[in-house]
Amino acid sequence: MILSRTVTITGTRSTGHRALTQYADLFATYLRPFAAEAHFYIGGAAGIDSLALLWLAGNTSADLTVVVPGTVEQQPAGARQAIARVRDRITEIVELGAPELRSSAYHARNRWMVDHSGMTIGFPRDGELASGTWQTLDYTRDQAKPHLVVPV
Repeated sequence: MILSRTVTITGTRSTGHRALTQYADLFATYLRPFAAEAHFYIGGAAGIDSLALLWLAGNTSADLTVVVPGTVEQQPAGARQAIARVRDRITEIVELGAPELRSSAYHARNRWMVDHSGMTIGFPRDGELASGTWQTLDYTRDQAKPHLVVPV
């Protein structure tokens, strides 16, 4: 029997402090081990969301679901471009239809992903202790689900 793994990816939007090759190395180390027979839920935002989406699409055969709080069209240009670039690799796009993109809409998106996953891998900005990434990791913990924290 092959077990399907469902994994939420969460992370900082601030990624300019590292080279893209460093993120690729982190993803190879911390995402690849979970990728066999996996289904990843990824927010459709800039930063870790887009970088992880591109890496997973190009380096694994995992199923990929992109989840956005409103619509894809409301996402930042770079995030829309990442989604369009690998659209043929995306299994599903979930648009939650929030009328306004406020913090509460992003938190609801993150909870939706965790609720549909068996675990969460988070990439918070090193030294940042209060963020949407940490709120998602805390929610995962509160749901008694495993979580892996990889500071970036």
